[in-house]
Amino acid sequence: MAMLPDGTYDVVVVDADTDERGDVRIEVTITLGPHVGRVVPLRRPHLDSRRALGPTADPLSLLGLPGTLRVRNGVPVLTVEQA
Repeated sequence: MAMLPDGTYDVVVVDADTDERGDVRIEVTITLGPHVGRVVPLRRPHLDSRRALGPTADPLSLLGLPGTLRVRNGVPVLTVEQA
């Protein structure tokens, strides 16, 4: 799947897990604009760790939370809004 064009996207976390190596994997879906409904897979390097997921947090705690996906120079960074 091709990455999104550079820009800012409103998203919701639709899947989150830790794989057998301990890497965090998250999927978000875009909620507004021309890419609405598109699912974007991400891994820990693409998370704003200050606000998305701390080093010991359970990734399942992010399910259903809204966030912002910013893509700059093809590199996505997810910031999740904490309740």
